Amino acid sequence: MARDQIDMTPLQSRDELVAWFEAGCKDPSEFRMGTEHEKTPFTLEGHRPVPYEGARGIGALLEGMKLLLGWEPIMEKGNIIGLYDVTGGGAISLEPGGQFELSGAPVENVHQTQSELMAHLAQVREIAAPLGIGFLGLGMTPSWSRAEIPMMPKGRYKIMTNYMPKVGQYGLDMMYRTCTVQTNLDFSSEADMVKKLRVSLALQPVATALFANSPFTEGRPNGFLSFRSEIWRDTDNARSGMMPWAFEDGMGFERYVDYALDVPMYFVKRGEEYIDVSGSSFRAFFDGRNNNLPGERPTLSDWANHLSTIFPEVRLKRYLEMRGSDGGPWGRLPALPAFWVGLLYDDVALDAAWEIVKHWTAQERQALRDDVPRMGFKARIKDRYLFEIAKECLVLAHSGLRRRGRIDQLGRDETRHLEPLDRIIDSGRTPAEEMLDKFNGPWKGSVEPAYAEYAF
Repeated sequence: MARDQIDMTPLQSRDELVAWFEAGCKDPSEFRMGTEHEKTPFTLEGHRPVPYEGARGIGALLEGMKLLLGWEPIMEKGNIIGLYDVTGGGAISLEPGGQFELSGAPVENVHQTQSELMAHLAQVREIAAPLGIGFLGLGMTPSWSRAEIPMMPKGRYKIMTNYMPKVGQYGLDMMYRTCTVQTNLDFSSEADMVKKLRVSLALQPVATALFANSPFTEGRPNGFLSFRSEIWRDTDNARSGMMPWAFEDGMGFERYVDYALDVPMYFVKRGEEYIDVSGSSFRAFFDGRNNNLPGERPTLSDWANHLSTIFPEVRLKRYLEMRGSDGGPWGRLPALPAFWVGLLYDDVALDAAWEIVKHWTAQERQALRDDVPRMGFKARIKDRYLFEIAKECLVLAHSGLRRRGRIDQLGRDETRHLEPLDRIIDSGRTPAEEMLDKFNGPWKGSVEPAYAEYAF
């Protein structure tokens, strides 16, 4: 997330929190998609982490991007920490370990997402290459220890770094060593939101397997196909996971509000200061019972910022965020919005996807999610392998995109962006399994070749 929200309107009632979500409902003709992807910067010489400081650091990279793009800088205590496109709505931001994130503008079709991505990568290369910086498209840094990775100068990350070890084994790994690609999609009503949320939650393991490519930690195989996904199983279970209650009767905006009210907070931002309130709930803050801000009530900014620190497999804001996929090489990134748009933005495909998942129990969904980081397509639910379900979902996504009929300049519809996933299904193997074959074969037991093969 590039920018913390700035709206100091005081909150008076729970109804306002519900209304905040309701304001996200759009007519289907207004549906857009946004794609966010993270990539790990590394020094072209030596393949080392890139510090923020210095003439060849992340700060210098952002300054160069500012001059090239003319975007507004996002500043914190004198440091440039991101960029914002006032006209188009896109943004560039930094994750805790310097992972460079493009938060794409809301666009109408996947062709535009791909064009945006190609333009961004060309711009980044133009500035980064003279600085000796490259970017890696994997779900996790394959060779560095956590201690080697610098922390970016953002106040929220200092608070999170102190808090994470108290609530899970892998929170710092999530912050400093992982990268994701995610797609943000709209809903037309509360009922539409609930249906899309349930389908995408249940099928998030399919996307995890299709995009799994984080099989290495500190230079060696880690026993997983998506270790990034495994990390989320023990990061902070009070704010992540499969939200089984979302499938219960009565699910809607109010139910999500009640969930978010009880999720522990990280911070409250006042001016440029981040006030550490980690561990206390938003509900206590809403009732004026936050020990660090006695008697103070939250604002709309506080609510929006808090929602950005909740990390379920699918996150509700004023849109839905698909969060289950490893970051990957540039050629595969547009396949994620293509997959989810094909399933969720076409009513026939959405209905068919619901038919696949509607009889799964909470325990079965959780077991599938728990198994997929290690087993990939070989994970099972009921009497089916995940591979069979992934193949069926890809057929639905193709048909959904064909019915949408969004054509590019060459007369091709959006199904062309699914081709990387078609190849994965044709092979029957996750990208991580292909990488492990390379490690055990032509890479000769080294992950160093990844910095060439999976560079942006």
